[in-house]
Amino acid sequence: MASTLQSFIAGRWIGSEAAAPLHSALTNAVIYHTHADKIDFDEAVTYARKTGVPALMQLNFQQRAARLKALALYLLERKEELYAISHQTGATRADSWVDIEGGTGTLFAYASMGSRELPSSNVLHEGPAMALSKNGGFAGTHILVPRGGLAVHINAFNFPIWGLLEKFAPSFLAAMPCIGKPASATSYLTEALVRMMHESGLLPHGALQLVIGSTGDLLDRLNGADVVTFTGSADTAAKLRVNRNLIANSVPFTAEADSLNCAILAPDVTPDDVEFDLFVKEVAREMTGKAGQKCTAIRRIIVPEQMVDAVGTRLRERLAKISVGDPSVEGVRMGALASRDQQRDVAERVELLARGNEVLFSARDGFKPVGEGVAEGAFFAPTLLLCRDGHRNDAVHDVEAFGPVSTIISYNGIDEALALAARGKGSLVSTLVTKEPAIAAYAVPMAAASHGRVLVLDREASVESTGHGSPLPQLKHGGPGRAGGGEELGGIRAVRHFLQRAAVQGSPTMLAAVTGEYVRGAAVQEHDVHPFRKYFEDLATGDSLLTHRRTVSEADIVNFGGVSGDYFYMHFDEVAAKDTQFGQRIAHGYFVLSAAAGLFVSPAPGPVLANYGLDNLRFVAPVAIGDTIRARLTCKRKVDRNRTDDKGVGQGVVAWDVQVTNQRDELVASYDILTLVMKRA
Repeated sequence: MASTLQSFIAGRWIGSEAAAPLHSALTNAVIYHTHADKIDFDEAVTYARKTGVPALMQLNFQQRAARLKALALYLLERKEELYAISHQTGATRADSWVDIEGGTGTLFAYASMGSRELPSSNVLHEGPAMALSKNGGFAGTHILVPRGGLAVHINAFNFPIWGLLEKFAPSFLAAMPCIGKPASATSYLTEALVRMMHESGLLPHGALQLVIGSTGDLLDRLNGADVVTFTGSADTAAKLRVNRNLIANSVPFTAEADSLNCAILAPDVTPDDVEFDLFVKEVAREMTGKAGQKCTAIRRIIVPEQMVDAVGTRLRERLAKISVGDPSVEGVRMGALASRDQQRDVAERVELLARGNEVLFSARDGFKPVGEGVAEGAFFAPTLLLCRDGHRNDAVHDVEAFGPVSTIISYNGIDEALALAARGKGSLVSTLVTKEPAIAAYAVPMAAASHGRVLVLDREASVESTGHGSPLPQLKHGGPGRAGGGEELGGIRAVRHFLQRAAVQGSPTMLAAVTGEYVRGAAVQEHDVHPFRKYFEDLATGDSLLTHRRTVSEADIVNFGGVSGDYFYMHFDEVAAKDTQFGQRIAHGYFVLSAAAGLFVSPAPGPVLANYGLDNLRFVAPVAIGDTIRARLTCKRKVDRNRTDDKGVGQGVVAWDVQVTNQRDELVASYDILTLVMKRA
């Protein structure tokens, strides 16, 4: 008997009375029901605000990143349970891998990015601070802070796991409790995921709630501290976007919608080139992967007119080898669409696309799904069409069949190809296959105006390319126009989308207190103990050391040149140096850097374990022979990495502000150094 799915609301599972049936994509048998129990969305929103927000705020960015990593490990250990359920969605093992391990991989990615790039606090400084007055006593900067609201994530049916996790990861880092609403057709897989996440015990109370079925009046209960993200059809996005409450309260709304993505075969590629085979392989993979149910799938294949027949022939040959059916049957490479409703929708759209175009490959070419009980399944034949005039046929640029369907469109000249690509009115991704860097340099800026991501594919990139249809956590996912105009992922950028930016003004000392970072001009603390002799816990932002002085000699320059091999004329040719803007020989910039380190480093063994980075280096003014320099070293920022070394010793990262000045107290060099510092405990 089919079980009834449940929503997870206010810390408890709700749902006992069966409502709408949910069918197996493989056999059309009823496998689950949504629940008929009414959800109290006022309770859900209140729980997120009153319980979820405070619980998340008890953790800082670093601690939330650590939770994400632990959660990813927990889910990965139980992935086979999810694979077994995913099978009913019609997905092959490879399709499910993208969804399941792509989702946990996104958690890992944001855990890693968070641990590297976010502070051990709940204030993210978007510096540097800037002076707003002549003498530097009044300054300003920007900070990002948790919004204090909740995030509603409304997802599509095609990626029931990745779709939730790629939104959850950055919003969780930003301390926003989430209410996830999956599409009903595959919501049983999302429900299984959320049960695992809850059972892990890693999520603070209220951090995640799940809605099975309708969102009811949920959007009417949001305010300006909240956000809404949506993945699905452009029509649904348009309806949600104009919700009166969202507009009245200026609730941020991000959409990722329909996308008629394209792949362009550049005119320099011939059938004898490796790139030609790469193009055909990429198109075929995007047509059949996830049965074409990907927002990034290639819908338009833009090909030079003289290559249309060759591309069509190669694609037909590849598609003919694709075995379709129950993914548990050996050799099956493409599964079913998510539902019979989806099957009917794709058929209707193929009928629209076929008008005025040629059908090169379809169900008539021997389509017969394999496996037991698949006759009633939601299978659809790979379908390839040909449009010989993409300027007169609007359907190929307007109608998306969300399945294994794509259309070849011919062009003459790269400018026409780019014009046809732009007819999609905004897409998530485009691929340009070319051998010539000059073509890429010409085409990509124009393609980028209407596509959120551009893949340039050649034989070199193909060795390690993740492919046209793979959004990566490090890169932006989203596109302009009909693709929704939204932006997801993109590294730490995604976390910033869920934070509130504010400008802060005040004295440097006050800005340092607010941001948790030393701001130049702020008060410092100087102690008898050298800062490098302090354990991580004992260091405070603003702890500072002003070093003794050192006079730079000609011998210093000669010796440094000998050690480094740098005999640049500015350091050694007195006659040539006189004709420069400096009028004399000057010291190597990297000598100044090295000399400053010699001034502030404490050489004995101690808590500072390693110097592993240098940021924001600027050589501000020249240092001449006879100039006297000194350095000020100040603890700028501390980040507790919440980790230990192989011996169990805790560590943290300390960023130090370094200012090197001359005998006239003029700044000659400026930079940050990063050190790994031992904890006392």
